[in-house]
Amino acid sequence: MSKEFAIGSKIRVIALPPYVKTADTMPMLRPSDVIQLGNEGIVLDRRPGGYWGVRFAQGAFLMESQYIESVV
Repeated sequence: MSKEFAIGSKIRVIALPPYVKTADTMPMLRPSDVIQLGNEGIVLDRRPGGYWGVRFAQGAFLMESQYIESVV
């Protein structure tokens, strides 16, 4: 079961995937070390395939629900 996040809400990275996809029109794979555990970002949108578009200081990436949690 995937978690739901409100658009514009703050999230935190709780686990790193093996790689991350950029949230560009043509997503590109990047090594997971472009983001770090504990990084916080803002949810931009919901994407197909169970991904969330998230804006971090390092750029916008597509993250799956199991790698992020809401920041209260």
